[in-house]
Amino acid sequence: MTSGVKELREILAWAKDEVAAGGGRPVLFVDEIHRFNRSQQDALLPDVEAGVVSLVGATTSNPHFAINGALLSRSQLFQLQALQPAEIVDLLRRALGDRERGLGTIAVEAEEEALLAIASQVEGDARRALLTLEIAVLSGGPPPVLLTPAAVRDSLQKKQTGYDSSGDDHYDLASALIKSIRGSDVNAAIYWLARMLEGGEDIRFLCRRLVILASEDIGNADPQALPLAVATMQACEMIGLPECQLTLSQAVAYLSAAPKSNAATVAIGEALRDVREAPLIPVPLHLRDAHYPGAKQLGNGVGYVYPHADPEGAVEQQYFDPEPYLGHSPNYYRPH
Repeated sequence: MTSGVKELREILAWAKDEVAAGGGRPVLFVDEIHRFNRSQQDALLPDVEAGVVSLVGATTSNPHFAINGALLSRSQLFQLQALQPAEIVDLLRRALGDRERGLGTIAVEAEEEALLAIASQVEGDARRALLTLEIAVLSGGPPPVLLTPAAVRDSLQKKQTGYDSSGDDHYDLASALIKSIRGSDVNAAIYWLARMLEGGEDIRFLCRRLVILASEDIGNADPQALPLAVATMQACEMIGLPECQLTLSQAVAYLSAAPKSNAATVAIGEALRDVREAPLIPVPLHLRDAHYPGAKQLGNGVGYVYPHADPEGAVEQQYFDPEPYLGHSPNYYRPH
């Protein structure tokens, strides 16, 4: 159904009357339920909860992102997977032999390679496979139609990359890209980058992720990783597509091959945890700002030793005293 809240409430009112009159509980099927906005989904909730209707919703989006939490918590999820090539070929054979709902009334001589060609190009999508078969057969001239790989190529639409830049694919492929770089698999990283580029991913999003990764997963194991990622972001902003694909490929290859360290990531995470959960450590008097009038009377800056004044360029002095507050002396930064 494709309805607004008004129409939806009318349908639910009819269902309520049907149940009150002793009828069975109606099944309400909503295709593309992710297209329902929050108000429409909220309108469903009371009658679903009361058992007035049995709601069946179909969506190509991740329901955890697209469906209200309250409605989702009262639902059972069934995830449909892409069909395997062998299953697609079996489906095509049945369509060719089905006289009522398929192409069985047309004499078709289908080469095995032609069916395999369809199956390899439709990304497990049965609807697209059947549409391709139908176009190839109906445009093949008078019967008997010879279905060849060449005829299939003429009937195929541009290959779909299986990418929704605002849905599941956006997050899954971004995750695959980052994890491949983190795992130093340059070939996998370049492939996932290509998938995202071909799918129309936002270049700024890609650049931001690479800049984050340069600190999160490489850090000081290769201090040049961050400047290179930032330079990549600047270059992509100036150059744009399609040429900036080369810059992105260079950056992804470099980051994949670079030595890895998450020491900076772990360090700030542990320090933030202590800041949030433990009593705050006061700034020692000798480290406090002493530049304003009256600061020294408060003891600010008294006893501070300027490291550059020392011949060695470094001095031993206390920069914080965590023991009374954290109960331990933390070692946040552990390079490896």
